[in-house]
Amino acid sequence: MRKFVVVIAALALAACQTMDPYTGEQKTSNATTGAAVGAVAGAVLGAATAKKGKDRGKAAARGAAIGGIAGMGVGYYMDQQEMELRQELEGTGVRVRRDGDKLYLIMPGNITFATGRFEIRGDFYPTLNSVAKVLKKFDETAIKVAGHTDSVGSDSSNQVLSERRAESVAQYLRGQQIAAARVQAIGFGERYPVADNNTAAGREQNRRVELELIPMN
Repeated sequence: MRKFVVVIAALALAACQTMDPYTGEQKTSNATTGAAVGAVAGAVLGAATAKKGKDRGKAAARGAAIGGIAGMGVGYYMDQQEMELRQELEGTGVRVRRDGDKLYLIMPGNITFATGRFEIRGDFYPTLNSVAKVLKKFDETAIKVAGHTDSVGSDSSNQVLSERRAESVAQYLRGQQIAAARVQAIGFGERYPVADNNTAAGREQNRRVELELIPMN
């Protein structure tokens, strides 16, 4: 049984190699761990439910194959989406962050909206078009658009501004033929700063819109 698991895990490792768009080097993707764990779990379950001898070995192999494919599925899908987003957004000012099987696109306020406004800047539309291009292709992810502000102004005004900015981005994505059911807009006001609001540079970082991409399966 161990031999079958090793073979399946090796195949998963080879299949889950992706290219880093910045270095051009091959790297092991986040799907690999899921594939290997799935293979082991499938092999153990297959062996446990089979008779002794050859049948047990065959059952372990089948279980490893099925478990490996299932384990690598979501991770591999998000790996490919991450790679294409990084390629499309390189040099735009939008940062791509990976957290497990979730992806985050951080869009700083200095490139998305004018100060105190919720209308998308005209020169940001090409970047949003690049985002929409990838999101249309990878249509098995839900999209949460979150608006954030700095601490200048009242809590209530910042809350409304963050909601309107999030909805502006969400509406634009829906207008690019992304299913409305996939897109949710939410505003957090000034509640979740990522930098010091006492500095201009910190406030600029806090004025942002983030897209959280969540696998639906």
